[in-house]
Amino acid sequence: RSHVHHSSPTVDICPLQHLISSASKPNILLMMVDDLGLGDVGCYGNDTLRTPNIDQLAKEGVKLTQHIAAAPLCTPSRAAFLTGRYPIRSGMGSSTKQRILYWIGGSGGLPSNETTFARILQQQGYTTALIGKWHQGVNCESHSDHCHHPLNHGFDYFYGMPFTLVNECQVGENPFLNVRVSTKYWLYSQIIALTVLTLLIGKLTGLFLVKWKAIICFALCGFLFFISWFSSYGFVRYWNCILMRNHDISEQPMKPERAASNVLKEAVSFIERNKHGPFLLFVSFLHVHTPLVTTEKFLGKSRHGLYGDNVEEMDWMVGRILDAIDKAGLKNNTFTYFTSDHGGYLEAHKQNVPLGGWNGIYKGGKGMGGWEGGIRVPGIFRWPGVLPADTVIDEPTSLMDIYPTVAHLAAGIMPQDRVIDGRNLMPLLQGKVQHSEHEFMFHYCGLYLHAVRWHQKDSAALWKAHYTTPVFQPEGAGGCYISGICSCFGEDVTHHDPPLLFDLSSDPAEIKPLSPATEPLFDTVISRIERAVQEHHRTLTPVPQQLSGYNNMWKPWLQPCCGTFPFCWCDKEGDSDQKIL
Repeated sequence: RSHVHHSSPTVDICPLQHLISSASKPNILLMMVDDLGLGDVGCYGNDTLRTPNIDQLAKEGVKLTQHIAAAPLCTPSRAAFLTGRYPIRSGMGSSTKQRILYWIGGSGGLPSNETTFARILQQQGYTTALIGKWHQGVNCESHSDHCHHPLNHGFDYFYGMPFTLVNECQVGENPFLNVRVSTKYWLYSQIIALTVLTLLIGKLTGLFLVKWKAIICFALCGFLFFISWFSSYGFVRYWNCILMRNHDISEQPMKPERAASNVLKEAVSFIERNKHGPFLLFVSFLHVHTPLVTTEKFLGKSRHGLYGDNVEEMDWMVGRILDAIDKAGLKNNTFTYFTSDHGGYLEAHKQNVPLGGWNGIYKGGKGMGGWEGGIRVPGIFRWPGVLPADTVIDEPTSLMDIYPTVAHLAAGIMPQDRVIDGRNLMPLLQGKVQHSEHEFMFHYCGLYLHAVRWHQKDSAALWKAHYTTPVFQPEGAGGCYISGICSCFGEDVTHHDPPLLFDLSSDPAEIKPLSPATEPLFDTVISRIERAVQEHHRTLTPVPQQLSGYNNMWKPWLQPCCGTFPFCWCDKEGDSDQKIL
């Protein structure tokens, strides 16, 4: 059976028109939302949230129903998107519980020897820009070497957050960043303070025979311990919540309520400045990540609380960016793409009110390496006259496929000295081939392989084997609500031998695991998948771990600062901004 179906008849694309379209390199507009669930978008089945602009984009182009992120969390997923390679290849996978970059003032990040699609397009004469979220690191050895910075990775222009939006960015929100660690450190500090006080009282009342030198020494050590952790965790808003324009900090700490307006203004302005092209514009939305900062115009307007309001505001922003493309007369010469970095965050909540997305029929969500809900994301493409309209493709595709696809459109040359895991999507999108080039896809949780998908070419079967699954808590829940996010290893996971096997073509919600008793091909499928895993492992080479404990800790000497450290605050954006929202 063919996995491509058209919602309405499409006319054959005129070969001459195709030649004309591809003779001049298209502009490329990539839009990525943060934490958006597949089930949050109208054209993917949501009938209670309003996403008219994204839905219209799908109507005018091609919608992928099995579009897969290479990781269920932002830092590794975006590294894979930018490089076309599994995060494990670039050192952006993690063997610890810290699977994302935690500090702008850390030394981890996308290595300089990785070649992003922006670099390839830049070499082909494209003007390239990233507006919005980066979260791939900034510095290596000094506070201004900017070795991981977007401008060091092929972008000519950068405006946005080098980190990601977190609760700490908004005054009054509950802290998000390693709450357990800071709570533990705070408890230790109180115990030390109490001990010093007890010794002091004992000494003054003659209860203890303890030397003043010992008390002073203990108090000093306790004070140094407190300063060492509080200097980072006590000032997250100042260290991480900053906006940059190119190499300069424009707001520290940022004002989140202005961020949406600024991102939109920058995107529209870039399109207007570069309408004679060719350009690559990557709009990396700060929406719909908690703390769900939403302007007054959209507050209380949706049927799904603050999260729904934030989604509808994001859709409106998408519409404004597409309008700017239209007004500049670029619609027919722009390859447009819309996606999310991974699935919705099920465990996000405030006082028992859910603040995260919905992943439709799919099990699991953000942070879970193998379940579909964490990795199946929207994937919509539009290029009028070149790609058919109102078309749905059910074949397995990957966020990593954007890399070879845009390189092909720009007539760029991909690096020949490394494995590229993505595949050029143009033949599939244009209907020239019926099947995806992906036979096996590997689903990692940090550095741990949790599941493998086998798209069997000679049959309609689509197998998925889970070697490891997270332990949901409380038992019977659909997520890890006690810890706040699922872990990849240790006591928080269950190992399956033999693996849990599902046929996604008949059971996409992964409800009914197969067994040798119910599936005659069980042993054959498992052994073929295991052979593929061995072949895949042979292609991996050891690389420095960017998310190691040392790389992922705050280092004062690496902290970007717009004043004299530690007095880091500035507002170069000012209130002179024309409000666009």
